[in-house]
Amino acid sequence: MHLDDYSRFDAVGLAELVRRKEVTPEELLQAALAAIARVNPRLNAVIDVREAEARNLLKQGLPEGPFRGVPFLIKDLVLHAAGVPTDLGSRLAKGVVFPHDSALAARFKRAGLVTVGRTNTPEFGNNATTEPVLHGPTRNPWNLERSPGGSSGGSAAAVAAGIVPVAHGNDGGGSLRIPASLCGLFGMKPTRGRISIGPDVAEALNGMGVEHVVSRSVRDSAAMMDATCAPEPGDPYYAPPPERPFLDEVKHKPRRLRIALSRKAVSGVPVSADCVAAVEDAARLCVELGHEVVEAGPTYDARLLNSAMTTVWAAALANWVQGLGAMLGRTPGPENLETTTWEVARFGAGLKVSDLQAALATFNVVSRTVGAFFVEHDVLLTPTVAVPPFKLGVMNAMEPRAPEDWYAYVFSLCPFSAVFNVTGQPAMSVPLYWNAEGLPIGVQFAGRFADEATLFRLAGQLEEARPWAARRPPVHVTAA
Repeated sequence: MHLDDYSRFDAVGLAELVRRKEVTPEELLQAALAAIARVNPRLNAVIDVREAEARNLLKQGLPEGPFRGVPFLIKDLVLHAAGVPTDLGSRLAKGVVFPHDSALAARFKRAGLVTVGRTNTPEFGNNATTEPVLHGPTRNPWNLERSPGGSSGGSAAAVAAGIVPVAHGNDGGGSLRIPASLCGLFGMKPTRGRISIGPDVAEALNGMGVEHVVSRSVRDSAAMMDATCAPEPGDPYYAPPPERPFLDEVKHKPRRLRIALSRKAVSGVPVSADCVAAVEDAARLCVELGHEVVEAGPTYDARLLNSAMTTVWAAALANWVQGLGAMLGRTPGPENLETTTWEVARFGAGLKVSDLQAALATFNVVSRTVGAFFVEHDVLLTPTVAVPPFKLGVMNAMEPRAPEDWYAYVFSLCPFSAVFNVTGQPAMSVPLYWNAEGLPIGVQFAGRFADEATLFRLAGQLEEARPWAARRPPVHVTAA
């Protein structure tokens, strides 16, 4: 299959070609490998090509799932596949191999996806850019001097460049939505408990961490959620099941929605003119489509919330670092951890149980406040990030910073996303705007808890009104 043809299709489209026997899984695999060879040397999005495993999977025979034969990439963080190394972006964890699939990895296989490799991620996902010491920086296909965001930056860069139509990612504070915004993709953060992260852990980041994908099309995201969203035995909680498949929701226009528009960050950090322009443009489009847009937004103590998130992330990182060190017989320290990671892990190790409980109490207060806001509003529209795609090196994890200062810096660039990890609500970044430099700037729509259906309906309507999938960055398999 020629790369020009391969990159024109989304995952649902490729799977349909396989079902109609117009293309074989073997031909799709060959196209994906050719795409990696063509553009990855310039991007460093794929850190590990798993050609042998992919070919062996085809020889064994693929299940008749909804994505049978579609090439896929997994982010090198949280999710793990049997026998496939997972480095977590860290020198400390290099070479970790699990003997079994995580629940989501197994579901990806049952869906018929063919994993062709792993994508780059910042160390332990503890950054909003993808520049780990272990594997080096991933570059944004729209401008090679810019960051693709993080922590799912490798996956986002790969999808934007046409290597695969959809790729795995996860989101503990914006890690799907931030790279989706910076790379011109669609990124949906599911409701807490929608997709299981078991069986090795009950929850990530005290419920902040969720799993899903980044994609070019809305329907790929919806269909992938349909294929992966059942609970696993022993899960501590799960989201209420959808009334109908999410893929069906994309095909239906939403009712007239009451959409709240907020241009400003609750924390008061400055928001660039480009990002304000993007959100105002999206608001006008929503009005044209028949929705009511009102200027409003939830209010809460952003300083207190940021402090609570710092506590939760630091405690989780300390536990991760200590556990890996003990498991691997390695001593964590500056020799195998990035400066910021080491400082945050040390800070986390010194926290008291009462500190974590106080942070979770703050989460509850904020969740109640934000939840009450959505009683009167169907959707909240904000910028996804506060700045356009920023240059590589700006978010340098090797600079000595106190943990509170590090997270304050991250929040200054990305102040809109993490609150919905705290509340557990679904939120999506939609690529509707490109600035004068030709760089993508996403806008975020957040919905009520467990109401991905409304967001998918709205996203489908926006995609129909202003198609974005045809836009190709300068570094793309069809233009390289």
